[in-house]
Amino acid sequence: MTRIARRKLLTRRNVMGAGGMAALLATGRAPALAQGAANVHWLRWTDFVPASDALLKNQIVQECKKATGITLKIETVNANDLQPRITSAIQSGTGADIIMAIGNWPQLYGDSLADVSDVAEEIAKAQGGYYDVSRQVATAGNKWIGVPWTAGGGLIAYRKSWFAEVGHDTFPENWDKFRDAGRKLKAKGRPIGQTAGHTFGDAPGWWYPFLWSWGGKEVEADGKTVVLNSKETVESIKFGVALWKEAMDDGGLAWDDTNNNRAFLSQTVSATNNGASIYIEAKKKPDTYRTEKDKPMAQDIAHAAIPSGPGGQFNYTGPQTDLLMGYSRNQKAAKDFLRWMHSKPVFGQWFTSQQGYTCGATKAWQTDPVWNVDPVLKPFHDLPSKGRLAGWAGPPDRRSAEVVSKYIVVDMYAKAIQGMPAEEAAKWAHGEIAKVYV
Repeated sequence: MTRIARRKLLTRRNVMGAGGMAALLATGRAPALAQGAANVHWLRWTDFVPASDALLKNQIVQECKKATGITLKIETVNANDLQPRITSAIQSGTGADIIMAIGNWPQLYGDSLADVSDVAEEIAKAQGGYYDVSRQVATAGNKWIGVPWTAGGGLIAYRKSWFAEVGHDTFPENWDKFRDAGRKLKAKGRPIGQTAGHTFGDAPGWWYPFLWSWGGKEVEADGKTVVLNSKETVESIKFGVALWKEAMDDGGLAWDDTNNNRAFLSQTVSATNNGASIYIEAKKKPDTYRTEKDKPMAQDIAHAAIPSGPGGQFNYTGPQTDLLMGYSRNQKAAKDFLRWMHSKPVFGQWFTSQQGYTCGATKAWQTDPVWNVDPVLKPFHDLPSKGRLAGWAGPPDRRSAEVVSKYIVVDMYAKAIQGMPAEEAAKWAHGEIAKVYV
C-alpha cells in the first residue's frame, strides 16, 4: 500500500482563497475573512494524539491570525474536566467562547448555546453532509446548537501474538470466545484491561455496547418508556461480572481514559477498548515500546470490534462538537473562526495529524488519503456510520445525556462487580434512569 507523505498532504491542503463564504467552502478553499481586532478563546481536551495539539498551538494559531485577523487562544484540559468547566462557565456567564463537547453533552446545554445554524449548514453543504450521529447531538429541533467537529469511537486494541499463544489466531468474535481467551491470558499475567469508573470515553464506550449486545437498552424508541430492568440486562450483568473476575484487570474499577493506555504500553494488559492512540504512540516511538522479544510493539497490535452477543454487535460513537457559548461577547468572530477552522484546507491539516484516530464529522472525509496510509488504522473508518449513541433506542436528547453523564449504566456493572446481585443492580439503575425520564 502506497504511503502518502504528511508534508505532501499538508501542502496540498494549505491553500487560501477569498470571496463569498458559501462559495469558498464549496470550492474547498479556506475562507480569508475580514481583518480586524478580535479574540476567540477555544477550550478543548488535551488530545490523545499530542501531535494534533502541537499543530493547533504552534501553527494553526499563527495561520488564524494571518488569515482572519483573529487572535486565537487555545486552552487544553483533561477531558474529564471539560464538563465541569462548561457548567461553571454557564453559571458564571463567563469563560471560553467555544468549548468542545463530547457525545450527547450539547443536549444538556441547549438553552445556553448560540444558534450556529448558518455555520453548520454551510459546512454541511460544502462537505457532503454530516453523519447522523453528529447531526443528532448538535441539533435541537431545527436549530443547530453546535458545529460538529469529529465522529469517532473505540475498537479493541490487542496483542496479536499473545492471543495466538492462547489459541486465538483471530480475534474472538463473540463473548464466549472472548471470555475463554481472557481467562487464559489472565492466568499468564496478561489480563484484559477496561475501566468501570467515572470517565468520559472508555467507560460508556465499553459498557453501553456490552449492554446492547445482550439485547438490553435504557428506553424504548418512544424515548419515554424505561425498560432497563429486563431479563437481557440481568443476563448481561451476570456475564459481565464473570468476565471481569476471570479475565479483566481488577484495577480497572478506578481507571480513567489514560490508565488503559499506559497499562497496554507497559505490557500489563493484553487488550483494551480504545481509540487508535495506543497504536499511534507505539508506532511513533518504536524504540521505546518494545515487546518481550525486543521487537517494536506496534508490529504486534491490531484492532477489532467489541465481540457480539445474543443481541448483536455494536459500537458506541463519540461525536465531538464545538459549542459557541451564548454568553460570548465575540459571537461574530467566533463564527468566523468556526467557518475558517472547519473548512477543508484548515481542518484537513488537523485531520492528517490525527492519523485515523478520529473520523471527520462530515462525509467528505470518508475518502481522505489518510485512510490509505496504514491498514492497521483502517478499521476506524466506518465507526460513525455503524455506531449508536447513549440513550438508544430513544433519541440522544437531554435525558440520555444526563444518564450517561451520571454514569448510571456504568455504575450498574460496577456495583455488580463489587458484589451487588445482578437483579438488584439492574433494578437500581432502572430506578435512577426513571428519575431522569419522568
